[in-house]
Amino acid sequence: MSLELQTIEDYIKNANHIKAEGVENPYLPQSKTYLKIIDIPYLVENTNTFIISVMVENIIKNNHIFKNIVLVLKPHIIKVSPKSDMAIIWLDI
Repeated sequence: MSLELQTIEDYIKNANHIKAEGVENPYLPQSKTYLKIIDIPYLVENTNTFIISVMVENIIKNNHIFKNIVLVLKPHIIKVSPKSDMAIIWLDI
């Protein structure tokens, strides 16, 4: 393990508000980019429920296309316009 990763791991394990047994091995991201998904319905099919980031995360985790992709942040969902029923989803990967 590199010195930078060891320093991060030591800091996190010594923080008072974090349980050491819950800390996984740290790793540096290989790259950081984003993915923009367009023309996604803003409402969940046959409901009046808005799509939320947790729903998007679950879909991504269960899709083989995203097998080796790690999300850096929660998905960001933007309604295309106030009168539109479509959304754009931004993923930082």
